[in-house]
Amino acid sequence: MSSGGARRPGTPPRYFQERRVQIYCVSYRGGSMKVLFIGGTGNISASCTSLAAERGIELVLFRRGTTPELLPSKVKTIVGDIRDRESASAALRNQEFEAIVDFVAYLPDHVETDIALFRGRTRQYVFISSASVYEKPPAHYVVTESTPVGNPFWQYARDKIACEERLERALREEGFPFTIVRPSYTYGETWIPTAMSVHDYTIVDRMRKGKKIISHGDGQSLWTLTHASDFAKGLIGLLGNPNCIGERYHITSDEVLTWDRIYREIGSAAGVEPDLIHIPSDFIAPFDARVGASLLGDKSYSQVFDNTKIKQLVPSFRATVSFAEGIRRSVEWFEADPSRQAITQGRDDLMDRIIATYKRACD
Repeated sequence: MSSGGARRPGTPPRYFQERRVQIYCVSYRGGSMKVLFIGGTGNISASCTSLAAERGIELVLFRRGTTPELLPSKVKTIVGDIRDRESASAALRNQEFEAIVDFVAYLPDHVETDIALFRGRTRQYVFISSASVYEKPPAHYVVTESTPVGNPFWQYARDKIACEERLERALREEGFPFTIVRPSYTYGETWIPTAMSVHDYTIVDRMRKGKKIISHGDGQSLWTLTHASDFAKGLIGLLGNPNCIGERYHITSDEVLTWDRIYREIGSAAGVEPDLIHIPSDFIAPFDARVGASLLGDKSYSQVFDNTKIKQLVPSFRATVSFAEGIRRSVEWFEADPSRQAITQGRDDLMDRIIATYKRACD
């Protein structure tokens, strides 16, 4: 099977067809569908947890349990390390789930462990991949699920591609029922999105102090930011549906913004006008490997996602939170409690250093 999927979208593989009626019944009953989230309290997954609970899904979170998040009352938790196969197997006590979603698998070894743990124990395994897997540089700015994959710039993306390839082999060789979801840049109340690999209060603090804000390139590349509550609608709609086995879906907003506009919307939410400075991505990259890989392997290109495929399978899916509204919620969350307004000093210093060096180079 190719990375974009060789079958006609919506056609389940033959081994899965006899289970179709059973799975649709599970989905229809709602509350009887038992689902496992590996993770479930992060930037993307917390909203998915809330929506699953709201829709009556019997939800279990497998997590390390190191943070005291307030979870919906009916959500159960299993505390453990999913990457320790032996202890994870013991913690799960041979439970079976209609669907399993792994939000924290990044490496092929992670997927290998999941296949071993859940082989024969679920009707659907959902791997949260990334839209960064799509070819870079892109041949066209509009991206569909059939767009080729390949990213020579970013190891994170290559690891996600390798995970997808392992799942393709597991489906082909043993009928392991995967669904791949590729989010793009997703954020929520606790996350302020930037292109400089910092998502805390740092960017707002810089704006408030009148410091320059780096907008890579000319600031006009097109980008899509998706609120986590919108992403959750698409993901939850996929659970228990046999038509998405062996398929890939990106789930994003249809709103398209330039990076200059993104920073100006952040400034508007903070009540300030950001002082933008445009610096080429390839000038920024040598200063920090992580930032450079994220820019050259993702954010420096215009990307517009065609969400036709997810909308066909989940007709109720629509992204309704504009970035202006979403970032307003984020800034309000940070400013509701001074303890949330910490900055990443190393990133702040990095931006100052890049700006100073660029100014000297231009003089």
